[in-house]
Amino acid sequence: MLMKAPTDGNRIATHGTALVRHYVPGGCEKGGGIGRLVGYIVDTAKRTGGRHLVTDTRGPRWSAATSPMRLFGAILAMAKDRLLAPRRIHQIHVAGRGSTARKLILTEAASLFGCVHLLHLHDYDYAADFATRSPRQQWLIRRMFRRADCVVVLGQRDRMTLATLLGVDDRRIVVARNCVPDPGAGGVRIDATPLIVFLGRLSERKGVPELLLALSHPAMTDLSWRAVLAGDGPVDDYRNKAIAARLSERVEMPGWLDADETQSLCASADILVLPSHAEGMAMAVIEGLAHGLAVVTTRVGAHEEVITDGETGVFVPVGDPDALAAALAKLLADPAALKHLSVKGRAHYLNHFSMNAYMRSLEELYEAVLARPRKTGGRP
Repeated sequence: MLMKAPTDGNRIATHGTALVRHYVPGGCEKGGGIGRLVGYIVDTAKRTGGRHLVTDTRGPRWSAATSPMRLFGAILAMAKDRLLAPRRIHQIHVAGRGSTARKLILTEAASLFGCVHLLHLHDYDYAADFATRSPRQQWLIRRMFRRADCVVVLGQRDRMTLATLLGVDDRRIVVARNCVPDPGAGGVRIDATPLIVFLGRLSERKGVPELLLALSHPAMTDLSWRAVLAGDGPVDDYRNKAIAARLSERVEMPGWLDADETQSLCASADILVLPSHAEGMAMAVIEGLAHGLAVVTTRVGAHEEVITDGETGVFVPVGDPDALAAALAKLLADPAALKHLSVKGRAHYLNHFSMNAYMRSLEELYEAVLARPRKTGGRP
């Protein structure tokens, strides 16, 4: 099942019948892509009378000691909701590794309390994570997903993982690709120097080492450009690598940016680059399309379901700094190609990734889940 957007992208249904609590690792402020998406959902719902709450299940990534207390608090909130708001939907956002361990506990509580709950999978390669688990853990994970009233995934790859590897009933799987609010059509750029932006955790998985190699490549040396690599992670380490590559005067690494800062950065940019090794459906790609940036990324996760090479973005091979440098240099040297991708990408966002349409589709999903017969267990 695919969450389909209505054709009218400018009107949101305002009945707001469903009360929803989201369980998010790290909350909305610095919860990564998951937190940013949920923040967009909550902000959009506020403007239309919807009622969405957020509960942090982990606390800050750097403070593991707070995780047990955050999880205990989430269980208490769920128990309270069951008494005071029995029709509240509990949307539990899950990834691999520690996130799955926490959600095994939280979904066990949801089943015990009899809560209507959805699992929303965001992982970049859940099949690989699942393969590392012990047989006992795999049994528990299969049971967790099968017990959910519905499972939301980012793309067809994850849908196949759930249906074939975890044995989830395909009728209970919904594909909902990430969306972002419409930032509006971009204005006239004042700074004539092309700006390349990267949004995401600075890491090997996101392809930052290859990006630095590409930016220091001879193909880029004589071209006019500057770059901002925005995200958390070992920022100082990557700043030092940029200095060693003689990029310090062209490349800025400001650390994590909130939603408003990200919007301001993208409004002044020309190219969004994300050379990831693995993704579910990167929020950064959708941000790039929304802002009318030329998107340069890799064929990972659901990206091929979203991007058409040469029309709404450009694909480069994973782990290939030479190809990445060539793709960036070609766009910088060809303003017409850059403009083509900008116009096509922006139109593609408006037609398929409007936040307004996403919210209407969520509302329809919630109503359908509340209306269908409850699922009681299920044997892995």
